Amino acid sequence: MKKRLFVTGLSGFVGQHIQSRLASPDSSWELLPAAAPYDLTDPDSLLDLWPQLPDAVIHLAGQTFVPQAFRDPAGTLEINLLGTLNLLQALKARGFQGTFLYVSSGDVYGQVGENHLPITEQQPPCPRNPYAVSKLSAEFLSLQWGLSEGWPVLVARPFNHIGSGQKDSFVIASAARQICRIKQGLQAPQLEVGDIDVTRDFLDVGDVISAYLALLEKGTPGQVYNICSGHEQSIRSLIEQLGDLAEVEMQLVQDPARMRRADQRRVCGSHARLAKTTGWAPEITTQQSLRAILSDWEMRVRQE
Repeated sequence: MKKRLFVTGLSGFVGQHIQSRLASPDSSWELLPAAAPYDLTDPDSLLDLWPQLPDAVIHLAGQTFVPQAFRDPAGTLEINLLGTLNLLQALKARGFQGTFLYVSSGDVYGQVGENHLPITEQQPPCPRNPYAVSKLSAEFLSLQWGLSEGWPVLVARPFNHIGSGQKDSFVIASAARQICRIKQGLQAPQLEVGDIDVTRDFLDVGDVISAYLALLEKGTPGQVYNICSGHEQSIRSLIEQLGDLAEVEMQLVQDPARMRRADQRRVCGSHARLAKTTGWAPEITTQQSLRAILSDWEMRVRQE
């Protein structure tokens, strides 16, 4: 008998991959659809959302784009914090007693000195943008709810993830789209980039989803878990690998509009707690990820 899983944010990048994963016959979870369209910022739309109670909830939905959070901090807090509160209250009203996994972000750690890498869950959060503030606030809210209601509540802090289907507002997706446009003769062999001489801890979206499902099965309630590869890679190196895989010669051109505030030079996380608790380990190589991303963008560019 499969367990019922309700996931917010199914239309997003990660949500679409979760749908594909749970459609597999060997999945131990079945996706519980919402009874009607809903908006997390509208509490009334969350009433009567679950004809059947889910055994677990993964709360993915949110405003995830940092530049947008700087433009509209109030809107970001309304979606990410108050939207989470509305969801928790609706679940409580329905009698939910299952596992609640709140998907936060490694961005909550903020500026971390190189002497404190890799980042563990012991690192005090120090958010440096409104998006990270909204995620950390919703973490505390979710954990408090677990204490007050007796629910098993866990928090995941995924670091950067990549994969097919991602919007080109994210750096690797943007580079892949431009490379495919160059290859198809739709733009000059110049790639517009931001600050690419920084390192980040990238993980394939498939491994991220495996971590979420592992936490639902084996995670310790009340705990926070980093989800990351444990390795840092420069954005420049990933873009160069994309170019090599696509066999495209190009010049990298820095675009001032793509430069971000509050950025740090190096990011590397530790997934030791996650691995120890659940046995999870990354399985998808960077090369596999980049090939899938290029293949996806080749089709999308042809359809543009």
